[in-house]
Amino acid sequence: MLVNRSPLLLHGHRTQTLREWDRLETWVSLFITARMKVLLLKEPRESASGPDPYIKELAACGLSATLIPVLSFKFVSLNVLSEKLFLPEKHGGLIFTSPRAVEAVKMCIESSARREEWTATKDKWNTKPVYVVGKATASLVEALGLTACGEQTGTADVLSRLIIERENPAILPLLFPCGSLKREVLPTALRQNEIPLETLTVYQTAEHPDLEKNITHYFNNQGMPASVAFFSPSGVKFCLDTLKRLAGPRLDQIKFAAIGPTTADALEAEGLTVGCSAEKPTPQHLAKGIAQALSSTASGL
Repeated sequence: MLVNRSPLLLHGHRTQTLREWDRLETWVSLFITARMKVLLLKEPRESASGPDPYIKELAACGLSATLIPVLSFKFVSLNVLSEKLFLPEKHGGLIFTSPRAVEAVKMCIESSARREEWTATKDKWNTKPVYVVGKATASLVEALGLTACGEQTGTADVLSRLIIERENPAILPLLFPCGSLKREVLPTALRQNEIPLETLTVYQTAEHPDLEKNITHYFNNQGMPASVAFFSPSGVKFCLDTLKRLAGPRLDQIKFAAIGPTTADALEAEGLTVGCSAEKPTPQHLAKGIAQALSSTASGL
């Protein structure tokens, strides 16, 4: 017996089938993404609230992340820094562009047996601007009892513009504790606009002694990651040769992520395609960017 199917019924059946396929593709994409591993080339940052915030944010996106420290640090000139910290009247303010520089200040306060004196000294600093880049550095500065300014800037370039807008050549020098590998963007911009600045190298940066061994161990035990995130141009410099050797011809299958535009530029300068660059240097923004990049990859499988 022949059965007449109306065009409307056939269209409805086809539409339902397409919807079911769309749902299936979405579930497959989510399943594949959830199995993807992310390698974070940075030092772990444990806190009282739990594991490193980047691992937590990526886990919330269904991604399994592993941290490998890239850099080693040696603090220097802490006696000089300590002297300057307790003479705030000689400077127009402070500038911090890295958490490590704030750590140097903390070490000076704790090792100089001058904690009580710091209570009065920090109040004097708080009458002056304390400029910072990013929320991570701002939170460490605030833990010292200082009031941070500029945490929303995100990069040294943007921070330098904020300082130039707010300051003038008549101020006392701004004290800038920094690392040996600091970029010259901020000092150059301030110098060109005649804003007084005193830089002081308080830590030296080098490649972590176990970096190559740790990355090799990761590849041997967990395989090639779906994404590798870099947190500094020096991280790109120290890690790239090892990653190229281990990934071989599959290197272009990795989604490379950058914490910000400077690191993204370093990756592109090496001829790599940047899968995502965080809109802001925070765990939330980086995790969102990586998840979106990997989701688009999974959808195309």
